[in-house]
Amino acid sequence: MPRLTEPMRPIRSLQYAFFGVALGIIWLLAGETFSAGNATAAISAQPHFPIYPLKASPNNRYLVDQDNVPFMMVGDSPQSLLGRMSKSDAAYYMANRQRYGINTLWVNLLCNDATACNPDGTTLDGIPPVTTPGEISTPNPQYFERADDMLKIAAGYGITILLNVAETAGWLHTFKANGPDKAADFGRYIGNRYKDVPNIIWMYGNDFQTWADPTDDAVALAVAKGVRSADPNHIHTTELNYPTSGSLDDARWEPLVELDGAYTYYPTYAQVLKEYNRPKFRPVFLVEANYEFEHNANTDGGSLPNLRHQEYWTMLSGATGQLYGSYYTWRLPTGWFSNWRSHLDTAGIMQLGYMNNLFAPRKWYDLVPDQTHRVVIDGYGTPAPFGTGSVATDTYATAARTPDGTLIIVYMPTLRPITVDMSELSGPTAAHWYDPTTAEYIPVSGEPFTNFGARQFTPPGNNHDGDGDWVLIFEVN
Repeated sequence: MPRLTEPMRPIRSLQYAFFGVALGIIWLLAGETFSAGNATAAISAQPHFPIYPLKASPNNRYLVDQDNVPFMMVGDSPQSLLGRMSKSDAAYYMANRQRYGINTLWVNLLCNDATACNPDGTTLDGIPPVTTPGEISTPNPQYFERADDMLKIAAGYGITILLNVAETAGWLHTFKANGPDKAADFGRYIGNRYKDVPNIIWMYGNDFQTWADPTDDAVALAVAKGVRSADPNHIHTTELNYPTSGSLDDARWEPLVELDGAYTYYPTYAQVLKEYNRPKFRPVFLVEANYEFEHNANTDGGSLPNLRHQEYWTMLSGATGQLYGSYYTWRLPTGWFSNWRSHLDTAGIMQLGYMNNLFAPRKWYDLVPDQTHRVVIDGYGTPAPFGTGSVATDTYATAARTPDGTLIIVYMPTLRPITVDMSELSGPTAAHWYDPTTAEYIPVSGEPFTNFGARQFTPPGNNHDGDGDWVLIFEVN
């Protein structure tokens, strides 16, 4: 069996940061700036650069960096980046995403036409991933040097890469043809090359509809075990099947998975809560749901209200974060009428930024989902049975509370009164409605409120977009 060579020399975080920022400055000085339009309210404050690598918190509920600073994943899904972007493209794109608080990107290490890249897996300028077509035991050093550069650029913008080593929608047949031993060797090559690269979370799968087939699962697992054998430094996750799944549905992955990916086209709270309530839980994030500008068959599509429902349901169901997706930023088209550059500052990404700006400054990591309705005691609606329901029409109000009673957040998809048990707060409280379409705070009439008894709250009419969803926030002074 051929051995894999060319391990990467260790690269430190400072080198990565300098390289990425320098490329970004060069690009901006060249005049390739973007117009954010109405994006000002979505633009985040100076980002926190994590001390990599990321890990699970001591209570296994969320991610933290090496200084135990909580990490709320706010991501985009440029799956085809390695095959569709130049290095200057990547710097331009990542500078834009950083403005909206994006700190994580899903990138496929191997990418072919199943995920919008060239059929032969080559880069934009024709570099193949292997020197012998179809033979994964012949990795092309030039290709992986390009991947090295993309990781450096991302680190310069404080961005973590969910690096999908075994993208199964397009590459499963190749790994199967090579067999588990060569798949494991490929994993060891990748693990050795990137074990000292700071800003990575390892990922496997992608619409992995056949994971229940032991033969298919075995080759993906072989890649993951090969990576793990060479790299003890980074955490791992996997995406299984649509229409709804969690990484831990596959018991064979349980020893490897430290970050649980919820994947669903149904109301997101159901799958996220299923993962949150597992006996041997891991930090959970929403890896994929409806994308902006897409409407896949038998789904509700990525309308703005649907995207907001997904986002707020997720954050109030115990998640450590989530990935947004867009037709334009996962496929990265470059045509005259369909170009990713002209679809960056969209309403969907702005409103994701508003979500980030609401949760990130608060103790989101301490929020406990109100599953037994001790907080919102009336008007919360009926949750959809697991594996059913519509993102567009579901009216269930998710709520969460910090154990110390200083913060309660409620997301209401539709207009109606709800009743809150104010004794769940630890003291007199300020209350505000938050418009998720503009990031506007509106004080609730009569605040501050005392922390006893039950009180009814009704949203102040439609939000700025003309929809009925609002966020209700209680914070003890």
